[in-house]
Amino acid sequence: MPVAKKARTNKQYTQTWKAETEVDLVPQTLRFMPAREPGPQLWSTDSYTPLTLFKLFFTDSAVSTLCYNTNAQAARSLARGRKYKWTDVSVSEMYRYFGLVFYMGMVKLSSINDYWRQGSLFSVPFPATIMSRDRYRTISWNMHMSHPAADKENDKKKGTDEYDRLFRVKPLMDTIRLACKTIYHPRRNLAVDERMVACKANTGMTQYMKAKPTKWGFKLFVLADSSNGYTVDFSVYTGKNSVATGNGLPYDTVMSLLDKKVLGSGYHVYMDNFYTSPKLLTDLLDKKFGACGTYRDYRKNSPQNAANSLTKNSPRGSIRWIRNGPLVFVKWLDTREVSVCSTIHPAYTGDTVQRRVKAQDTWSVKAFPCPAPVVAYNQYMGGVDLSDQLLQYYTTQHKTLKWYRKIFLHFLDIAATNSYTMHKELYGNLTHKEFMEQLIAELCGVSLKIPQKRASSDHVPVPGAPLSTDARKVASSGRRICVHCKAVNGKKQQTPWKCQACDVH
Repeated sequence: MPVAKKARTNKQYTQTWKAETEVDLVPQTLRFMPAREPGPQLWSTDSYTPLTLFKLFFTDSAVSTLCYNTNAQAARSLARGRKYKWTDVSVSEMYRYFGLVFYMGMVKLSSINDYWRQGSLFSVPFPATIMSRDRYRTISWNMHMSHPAADKENDKKKGTDEYDRLFRVKPLMDTIRLACKTIYHPRRNLAVDERMVACKANTGMTQYMKAKPTKWGFKLFVLADSSNGYTVDFSVYTGKNSVATGNGLPYDTVMSLLDKKVLGSGYHVYMDNFYTSPKLLTDLLDKKFGACGTYRDYRKNSPQNAANSLTKNSPRGSIRWIRNGPLVFVKWLDTREVSVCSTIHPAYTGDTVQRRVKAQDTWSVKAFPCPAPVVAYNQYMGGVDLSDQLLQYYTTQHKTLKWYRKIFLHFLDIAATNSYTMHKELYGNLTHKEFMEQLIAELCGVSLKIPQKRASSDHVPVPGAPLSTDARKVASSGRRICVHCKAVNGKKQQTPWKCQACDVH
């Protein structure tokens, strides 16, 4: 039986790889039918500030729940003997706390204490005007997204299938995910990729990814709009104990992120070789989702034994392709071999790419043929990378003792970045930095423009009129009524002197 099965597998791809000179069939174009009009789902008659957009993700209801659970955690800590002053945090104070967290993401200092350091050349005055250092620290210590009593009940289920590893972040995570999908509807091209949230806590959920800039941390699977990097949906990887359907983690991840009822149909999804498989692309096509992605040659049902494949001696720019129904498998030789699979592109449509090549000790630019799936992949796959880039500019991440606080800070980053993306779509009149500055000012309830204080050295007496050598005018020239004498003593006393800064006598 194993021998017969192997023989059938080898017969699956008896055809040979075709070159770019042979014409491929153009696949049938999927009709794009989004469930809603792509773009921000907001009232066109209303105006939206950075704060009102941010509050679409962190609503008053969600922050009220956050305050309730934080107060409960503080009460629990005090009952267990913690020694610090505590008064229940309110919704308005929590928003001010968010403002300080974002402020620390823009103004980087080495430690939290440095933001309240006084009498130093490097001190910053703003945080102390919003709340005291001890108040900020106690809120940070007790920040809780779930109720402590419910945490205790969940912890009793450790080792069973009922135990939820993400229980401590679930309430806020569900709110943020729902807001991301409700407030904005993505355009046609989507990207699926991983995102790392830096953390080295021993939770059983942290991962090591060698190829990522952040190598240790929580791994999130993210669905993003390729046009602007908006985070449409995400899920947190919890480890091997998560419920599986038998099709593998990459298959289950993509299927869970692409909800046809929410998105509609006709979307084009781009992914890397971790996710791409013939079964996934075929099943997505059945759901009216086109897909394209790099693939690994050993994946099941991929053409592994076909003749006329690329070799080490093949010239740069060589293309080989095989079509199997709606699937087209393409190999292209750039600096190394690239394998791409697609249900929405023909193999080659005449596209070229520019590459610098060296010949006879001189560099020149040369055009090489490039497969259509590779051109589209390079154009649209960067949606999650763009999202990560926007998140990192003014990220709130910093060292903390609790693993779930790391994810909480990431929720703040998602809300702020998605808010900026929508503000840019609506108005486009603020840079990312200006948007964050205005958001911080509105969260903290202060004015963005602080009037510049005059130096005390400017307030000095100067003559009220130019000095004259005429002795007859010395006593009367430039004299005016003194505003101080009139206001304090009620006397109309004249003086030849005026204040240089105020320009009054």
